[in-house]
Amino acid sequence: MVWQQIYDPFHNMIISTTLAAIPVVVMLVALGFLHIKAHIAAGLGLVAAVAVAVFAYGMPVDLAGRAAMYGGFTGLLPIGWIVLNIIFLQQLAEQNGSFQILQDSLSGITEDRRLQLLLIAFCFGALF
Repeated sequence: MVWQQIYDPFHNMIISTTLAAIPVVVMLVALGFLHIKAHIAAGLGLVAAVAVAVFAYGMPVDLAGRAAMYGGFTGLLPIGWIVLNIIFLQQLAEQNGSFQILQDSLSGITEDRRLQLLLIAFCFGALF
């Protein structure tokens, strides 16, 4: 099945851009204002994206479903691989005592838990 996407279905850039932004807005509002869990907010964003694609941009439902599945697998597999490696690294650090050394070192730099979290995220991100 071949489907040619129309980037400006309403012949108005503002309306078309606003419609294209709906899934992102749904996810951010769900996360930021409604305090919904991240995986549920992402699911709501996905539903909104499929609805906008089908109803506003005229994408066939079958193709929209397959594109959503492909995007989900493309996103989940690399993220899952990274999370799996982080779990292994954390377990290894706990078993050989390195985690306690890291915890003591971070406590010596700052007592602010938010800054400690940023340092840990930056360091582990740089490692991977």
